[in-house]
Parts: sequence; C-alpha cells; structure tokens
Amino acid sequence: MNFEASPAELRIGELSRRLGVSDHVLRAWERRYGLLRPVRSAGGFRLYAEADLQRVRRMQEHLARGLSAAEAARAAIEEERAALAEERAAVRPAPDPGLGQLAGAAQALTIALDEFDEPAAQTVLDRLLSSLTVELVIREVLVPYLHELGERWQRGAVSVAQEHFASSVVRERLAGLGRGWGHGHGPRALLACVPGELHDIALIAFGVVLHRHGWRIDYLGANTPLEDLARAVAATRPDLVVLAAAAPELFERASGELARLASTAPLAVAGAGASRALADSVGARLLADDPVTAAELVSRTAP
Repeated sequence: MNFEASPAELRIGELSRRLGVSDHVLRAWERRYGLLRPVRSAGGFRLYAEADLQRVRRMQEHLARGLSAAEAARAAIEEERAALAEERAAVRPAPDPGLGQLAGAAQALTIALDEFDEPAAQTVLDRLLSSLTVELVIREVLVPYLHELGERWQRGAVSVAQEHFASSVVRERLAGLGRGWGHGHGPRALLACVPGELHDIALIAFGVVLHRHGWRIDYLGANTPLEDLARAVAATRPDLVVLAAAAPELFERASGELARLASTAPLAVAGAGASRALADSVGARLLADDPVTAAELVSRTAP
C-alpha cells in the first residue's frame, strides 16, 4: 500500500501530452479496462494522478511486447497490486516466537469479556504485553478481536451490553498505553474522529504505535466538530492531522471542510469510511491498513 498517494491534478489533455496517447484512446482504456481512476474536481472536471500515468506507461510497455490491449491493461493493474502488496509485507514484523500463545489468549480474552469479567481480561492482556510487543498484541489480538466483536454484535451473538463492556475495557487499556504520548521532541500528530463518528478505538491504537515511533500525539477523540479541529490545528501546527470515520457518508458530508483543512496542514484520512477517491478529492493521504501498519508506514516518512 502506498501511503504517499499523489493528488489527482492532471487533466486528460495533460495526461495525453505526457504519454503520447490520444485522449480518445485514454478514455477507451479507462472505460473498457478500468486502467484510469479519475476523481472529480469541485468544478466537475475529471482529474488524474501520477498513479494513472504510471499505469498507462506499464500498459504501453506490455503493448510493445506484443500483448493485446486487454492483456496489457490487466498486466499493468496486476503489477501495481503486486508492488503494493510487497510494500505492505516489507513493513510487517518477522514472525515472533511468542505467536503460539496468541490463539489461546484471544479465546481467553473473548470468554472473559463475554462474561463481564474484567479482572480475567486484564490478566490475559497483562500476560500478552509482558511477553510480546505492543504492536504485535494490537495487530494480532486486539484488532481481530474488535472486528469479530462487531460482526458478532451484528449477528446478535452478543448483546449491546456485552459489546459496550468489551469495547470499554479494550479502549481504556489502550488509552493507558498512550499515557504521556504528548511528551517528546518528535513530529506532532493531531488525531480526531469526524463529526458523527463515535468509535475511536482504532485511532487510539494508531496513536499508541505512532508515539512508540517517536511522534507526539494530540488526541481530540470521537465526534470532533471541524471548526474546533481547525482551531486546534492553528494552535498546535501539527506535522500530520489524521481524521477517522467508519462510514463513507461521514467523510462525504464534510468534504469541503476537509479540503480546506488539507490546505493548512498535512491531512490523512483513515477507517473503513476512507477511500482513495475521497483522499484524492480533498488532497489527503489515505491510511488504508490496520492501525499498526499505518503507524509504522507514517513513521517511515516522518518530517
């Protein structure tokens, strides 16, 4: 995954000039093969990014080798996917010798939280955090647990009370890991959920890991009014602002404010509601992986 996505800023004519391919052919490749992925500007123009240009260049190379247009487009798209998968793998930790205990610990945690047994749940977490890294526990235990908890709640397999209790225990434990995360001398990140978003556990996990990589964290939490966020940005001058939401419509209804915010500070969008199209349309960076991997990748590009 490329977290340094370039903004979509090329009109079709400029793309055609750079590539030496007519705009009619480019539109045909976009329509038939999905080779180009434009976004709409505020004025309704279709804008293309550097990734679109590189995808066409790869297709041209395959055409020169004798592939058909359909085969060349397919190969270019697959090569891009493979490169992104390789980038993800490059930042993931090597297998840990303690991984064998994770499955049993995850099951014990589920049982304890389902039974409203906080002491037992804390004991499981104490054991994990004493023998494994924080990053590993978050990525391999807590994130999968929370995902499964949400699915079980949707199926009616756990009650609202069980879901709230479990989320509260996990959230408070992560918040404890983040205690003092505003201290230090490294880059500064301002984290918040957009208006209407009440779930902030993944964002806290992201902040915990980012702080462990030397960043200072200013945390505004769930359901943050954008006008208040803008004032906080002006006051703290962060090196990165990260906004999270689980539903696309929460980002979409705030797209104008997000674009203005991105003009004043580096902005990233995260969570299930974020998309490449949304990020490109407001001039933001897309954080599309789990919180640990996202924080590790951000840390590699620290100012």
